Amino acid sequence: QVQLVESGGGLVQAGGSLRLSCTASERTFSTYAMGWFRQAPGKEREFVAAISWNSVSTYYADSVKGRFTISRDNAKNTVYLQMNSLKPEDTAVYYCAASTRGSSSIRYGAPFWGQGTQVTVSS
Repeated sequence: QVQLVESGGGLVQAGGSLRLSCTASERTFSTYAMGWFRQAPGKEREFVAAISWNSVSTYYADSVKGRFTISRDNAKNTVYLQMNSLKPEDTAVYYCAASTRGSSSIRYGAPFWGQGTQVTVSS
């Protein structure tokens, strides 16, 4: 059972940047594909980005391509989401997720989730 803890959320003006972090408790973190999702008020949770266990493969939602970057440091059991050029529509609770099923499929669901971190982008 892997436990995930997100951090780095906050309030930022449109056009600004934030970096989210998600640290895992599991020593076998390096074997998991990792993903970021978000849920805005009144909306369903949506996929944002995913990364393979070895960082070779990354995937992004069309809405964040070119603005967000997912990365990981297996030595630190941490996955990051660098968010640039933020827009008010990026406002949401951001969740990280872990799966052994692979980065290409994590967008369809994952067994392990963090508690979320709030990102608010003001216009």
